[in-house]
Amino acid sequence: MYAVIKTGGKQHRVSEGDLVRIDRLPLETGDEKVFDEVLFAYDGEDYHLGRPRLEGARVVTEVAIQGRSRKIHGVKFKRRKRYRKVFGHKQPYTWVRIKSIELG
Repeated sequence: MYAVIKTGGKQHRVSEGDLVRIDRLPLETGDEKVFDEVLFAYDGEDYHLGRPRLEGARVVTEVAIQGRSRKIHGVKFKRRKRYRKVFGHKQPYTWVRIKSIELG
């Protein structure tokens, strides 16, 4: 059984027991999060397609890790103007463990 959920403007294909990296959620490690935006599900014998989402379906997850990715460096530069700027960014993320997929 698997489902496609939408979070943070992105879609993720998830199965029970999976560990999925998504955009940061304002939760603590060990907290439970329920995703109601289930777009598609397959239960092993039948496909369930939402238009745009499945009513009553939900995916129950648990926050496993909160972290930040490697630093990405960027540069702004304008020639002949003596302008140079270097910046960095670390994207925050959350790892969630899929506990159950309920089609309702």
